[in-house]
Amino acid sequence: MILPGAEPFFLPGGPQGVLLIHGFTGLPAELLLMGQYLQQQGFTVLGVRLAGHGTTAEDMSHMVWENWYDSVRDGLAVLGGACEHISVVGHSMGGLLALLAAAEYEVDRVVPLAAPIYIAQERGIGLLPPRSVSVGVFVPKARRRLKNVPPAANHTYRKMPLISVHELLDVIEVVKGELAHIEVPCLIVQAQDDHTADPRSAVYIYNHLATTHKEIFWLERGGHLLPLTEEREQVFARTARFLQAAAE
Repeated sequence: MILPGAEPFFLPGGPQGVLLIHGFTGLPAELLLMGQYLQQQGFTVLGVRLAGHGTTAEDMSHMVWENWYDSVRDGLAVLGGACEHISVVGHSMGGLLALLAAAEYEVDRVVPLAAPIYIAQERGIGLLPPRSVSVGVFVPKARRRLKNVPPAANHTYRKMPLISVHELLDVIEVVKGELAHIEVPCLIVQAQDDHTADPRSAVYIYNHLATTHKEIFWLERGGHLLPLTEEREQVFARTARFLQAAAE
């Protein structure tokens, strides 16, 4: 059963479509404010729910990364039926999946927000046990309660299946191999004070993309939750300008 408020959302607008992809253990509501902003700028927006998210952590533990990416593929198919052109925006792991979509599908533009090629050491990634002993093991996943955000955005999982962390690491490795196949314009958004996605991730993505139309939008502050923090308006506005250029 999907948690209340964790459903996908569709915001109709113009012929330019934007697929929004949430992050690891997250849910579509984390990108709802961004979706509403983009709709106000004339875009049609679809916020997908990744498989195993917005339900239970136990449900998530049974998913492999290809299940998450299948949710992205489904979203592209749905949005493609409503829009002439599609761009893809993803937060954190969603940014990685957005990059995969840009390598595989004919999208106009791609925007990864705080996409983790390198996971910050303070997240304890070095202590992750081997995959063989991670099955059925969950660890607490704390996050401060955010204010002035959609209520469901605070309903993320409070525990994390360790086997799913291995799937996340697999996504990272797949993306690293696909960056050289991405030829569409890319805006990489990264905060300097991100303690989940090491800021070196943005530089890695930039250096390995095939496209020459690429840039990094750096924020001094903003942390990891760029679509929800106080700096989000900067992120929304910069992303909208970048996506609007596709129609010019």
